[in-house]
Amino acid sequence: MVAPTTVTTPAPLRDDAGARPARRGRWIDRWDPEDETFWHDGGRRIARRNLVLSIFAEFLGFCVWALWSIVVPQLPAAGFAYSTDQLFWLIAVPALVGATLRIPYTLAVPVFGGRNWTVVSTSLLLVPTLALAWAVQRPETSFGVMLLVAALAGFGGGNFASSMANISFFFPEKEKGAALGWNAAGGNIGTAAVQLAVPLVIVTGAGVALERAGLMFVPFVVLAAFLAWRFMDNLSTAKADPRSFGAAVREKHTWIISFVYIGTFGSFIGYSGAFPTLLAGQFPEVTLSLAFLGALVGSVARPLGGMLADRIGGAVVTVACFGVMIVGAIGAITALGSHSFALFFSSFLVLFVATGVGNGSVYRMIPAAFRVAGAGGGGAATARAAAGCIGVAGAVGAFGGFLIPRGFAMSTSATGSLVPALWVFVGAYVVMAVVTWAVYGRRGSAMRAERV
Repeated sequence: MVAPTTVTTPAPLRDDAGARPARRGRWIDRWDPEDETFWHDGGRRIARRNLVLSIFAEFLGFCVWALWSIVVPQLPAAGFAYSTDQLFWLIAVPALVGATLRIPYTLAVPVFGGRNWTVVSTSLLLVPTLALAWAVQRPETSFGVMLLVAALAGFGGGNFASSMANISFFFPEKEKGAALGWNAAGGNIGTAAVQLAVPLVIVTGAGVALERAGLMFVPFVVLAAFLAWRFMDNLSTAKADPRSFGAAVREKHTWIISFVYIGTFGSFIGYSGAFPTLLAGQFPEVTLSLAFLGALVGSVARPLGGMLADRIGGAVVTVACFGVMIVGAIGAITALGSHSFALFFSSFLVLFVATGVGNGSVYRMIPAAFRVAGAGGGGAATARAAAGCIGVAGAVGAFGGFLIPRGFAMSTSATGSLVPALWVFVGAYVVMAVVTWAVYGRRGSAMRAERV
């Protein structure tokens, strides 16, 4: 009888360990997280180290992306005489640029390496922070120049996509959801952090030192770029797959889910950007330091959406979220009529929680919907199409961060009130809820049976 043999999978193999002629940077050539031996013999440790540093870099990306949301309400006090419409443009354009950058940033990871691209994309955050510090000290700055400076903050929005793509390569399937959840939550909390910290940092006597809003992030960006350069890794096995996007755009579910995601993630980004300005405009007697609570509860609620979707189905949870968002928006309309800050603030917190839960539930719907539909032909092709859908939906959904501030701006310019915009949002949520239910949650359908 032949004795059984034990095969030991080698630890991760690095170029810099002498396995092959080294390329520039820290490269790992052998990476197989699905192999238990490999994973326990060093793979998990390396993956977690990269995750922690990725969360830090993405956190700063979201901070920079959301920076103008809290700077804009302070511009009048700093001597800038921009119209309400112009102020909302400054809030909206970073979301527009960030959404546009998401797909190219995703594809950059396999091309340049996750560690290398993290160093580059993090270092790029110095451009919008330093540009902001320069511009806000000059009240004579034209609106066109200021809009260009605000657009640079979109670099931070692109960071989310590349960070998520990079971390997805490091973890086995059974741990990938948790890793991506931590990565996403760490980034989203950056929005709340910047809205909490900036009002405290810029105060100087009876005025404001707005340049500090940009300068305060410079040392953290430099630190994050250094840590990524020193301790993160590139994976040779992370390959670009443009076919996933091609497969996704040919599937109707990509566009249906992207439409729905505008209502959840787009609302989260849009309300996060506009909320401080809404508070300053409608309730100037209230301190802006409370504005961060909206983005905070929305960020914290996101994992709850995934957990609920796992138990009762993503479509059911998403429809319920739209119902709650409708209630929150109507509550805000009522509050504006009675000038009740307590009702207005609490209504928006309800909106933020619902958008956060909806973000988690919609992402849970994607692989299930593609599996049930047999999109891409089944098997690996279906998984590839679903992966492409995640990228497309993330980019399309982020455009909501542009649409909502612009909706508030047009409503204010045309009627002098936020109410018409909020009614439009209510109508959009009704349509999105109906579409979600009809396609994925209808009783007796295959999608409902599989708890998509």
